[in-house]
Amino acid sequence: MAGEVTRGRGRIPDRDISAIRERVSIEDVVGDYVQLRRAGADSLKGLCPFHDEKSPSFHVRP
Repeated sequence: MAGEVTRGRGRIPDRDISAIRERVSIEDVVGDYVQLRRAGADSLKGLCPFHDEKSPSFHVRP
């Protein structure tokens, strides 16, 4: 997925981001690191990977 950088130094081209989104879901990527559970019709939640917590506050919306 090598592509030229557009609209600023170090920015990932939109076509590369779209190609990645077509191949893998965000919930699968995050789910490799955080145990996710359904939180309503269009959301998942889990314990935040950036700090110690007991109640889930980390939300993923696919």
